[in-house]
Amino acid sequence: MAEGSVSEAEVETAFKKFAIHGDTKANGKEMNGKNFAKLCKDCRVIDGKNVTATDVDIVFTKVKAKTARVITFEQFSQALSELAPKRFKGKGQEEALQQLYGLIAGKEPSNAGVTKVAKAAAVDRLTNTTKFTGAHKERFDETGKGKGKAGREEIPDASGYVGAYKGKGTYEDKVKEA
Repeated sequence: MAEGSVSEAEVETAFKKFAIHGDTKANGKEMNGKNFAKLCKDCRVIDGKNVTATDVDIVFTKVKAKTARVITFEQFSQALSELAPKRFKGKGQEEALQQLYGLIAGKEPSNAGVTKVAKAAAVDRLTNTTKFTGAHKERFDETGKGKGKAGREEIPDASGYVGAYKGKGTYEDKVKEA
């Protein structure tokens, strides 16, 4: 390939990754407006001056079918061809589209701003099972793993000589059967 030219297959893989982001039912063939806006934001298609989030929403609405809420890859390519001259002013349509493809190819959805699990000293102290006392201590084994139902309820131990024959009848019943 020439320097700066990007194949549509690379753009399509990025399309699929963004299409399934945050949607467990998505199959990667169709993208909703939220994920299209995320793709444009994460891949820096939205620059704040030439292309804004509003422009991206308008182009999405323009290329999708009237009653649809999602776009296919062909409609996605059409949307990019409408955004390319706007993003790269003063360049030809094909050159601008190739530069836009260069921004998108190989990218994945970022998880910037995702809440991390808090690991404070107070949380560690409260979840440290070795410091538990009383009835709570009985609910965990030596490793700190919970025992489940056995740790919460008093389950009688039916093992042993008497427990093995419990509910089997009496000795006289057994003798009569033989």
